[in-house]
Amino acid sequence: MTDTDTRGRSGQDPQKQSRKEGIPLGRIAGIPVILAYSWFIIAAFTVIVYGPVLRANNPELGLGAYVVAFAYALLLLVSVLAHELAHALTAKIYRWPSEKIVLNLWGGHTQFESFTASPGRSVLVAMAGPAANFVLAAGGWLVLTGGDLKGVAAILANIFVWANLLIGLFNVLPGLPLDGGRLVESAVWKLTGSQEKGTVAAGWGGRIIVIGLVGWFVVLPLLSGREPDTSLVLITILVCGFLWMGASASIRQARLRGRLPLVEAGALAEPAVGLPESATVADMLALAHVPSTGAAPAVVLYRPDGRPAAVVDAGAVATVPAAATAATPLTAVSYALGAGAYVPEWSRGQELIQYLAQLEGLEYAVVDRDGTVTGLLRQAAVLGALTGKGPGAGKRTDGQSR
Repeated sequence: MTDTDTRGRSGQDPQKQSRKEGIPLGRIAGIPVILAYSWFIIAAFTVIVYGPVLRANNPELGLGAYVVAFAYALLLLVSVLAHELAHALTAKIYRWPSEKIVLNLWGGHTQFESFTASPGRSVLVAMAGPAANFVLAAGGWLVLTGGDLKGVAAILANIFVWANLLIGLFNVLPGLPLDGGRLVESAVWKLTGSQEKGTVAAGWGGRIIVIGLVGWFVVLPLLSGREPDTSLVLITILVCGFLWMGASASIRQARLRGRLPLVEAGALAEPAVGLPESATVADMLALAHVPSTGAAPAVVLYRPDGRPAAVVDAGAVATVPAAATAATPLTAVSYALGAGAYVPEWSRGQELIQYLAQLEGLEYAVVDRDGTVTGLLRQAAVLGALTGKGPGAGKRTDGQSR
């Protein structure tokens, strides 16, 4: 079982999104809990794999062994829910808003809205999950040893103890996306002052854990001449595949976060000038070229209220006969910008990215403090700055090239 924390909002209707993800189970401490449809896969797997084992070890159960196996799946679900609730309730102490808890094939995850973290708080929130499982394991052990449990009750109590112990121990392994990865992340973050470096280190820790698990459960048995248990190999492959993807995603996200300072509207935009919607092609052709580049600037049309509305298509302008330029309005050779597709030239970082993600279209007008159009920002330039590839990859926030 693993735990991952994701941040951000989808922008979709919460109820519709919940129904797409799975079955809403209600709210606990105000936090929506969703049972993903994928959970039924792990429930079926548990019944199919452990049902026969329970029946062989407890012949008196008969077909009831499969019911007990399903109860085992439910106990795992309760254990994971306690784990995620511990994350969410600890985060509440620091006023980190939890958007929802999702219980799924891989265990579950707590999705947070935007918040400002610190190394210490990040560790406390992360370690709250495994701590909850250790507490449940200890409570189950006390019941198991102190009570006179027999039959199914003893089987389930024993499973409950081991399930919580294993969930807790597994999640403290030092690599993302496991909770223990937050320990590595926070330690490196504290030492270097860079959360991004901490996340990359923790992501590599997760990859090393995957290599170790595959080596221990698959490679070593083969090298020793033993045939690995088929169900154990399948579980190892599934879990390790998920861990590798999670670790790799963490590394990618950290590298993107590290490049966020390079995303500044004014620095990434190409030169542009604004003209009123009433302007003609002749008015545009009368514009001076940009001295530093010798290229004609992009032209953005603005409404009477001063808001950018459209971009002139230079290719379409070239098809207008010279004799018709004075009579051809620029609105006839332009295409509309998306609603609200203009940003201040000083906009930068995550705030800019989140705003652009809500807009339609691939281009955005850039304006100064007086509302005057100064540039045209293209989505390709933003992506280039984020990924280090493409049009914006070689630009710096001071406007100079590398």
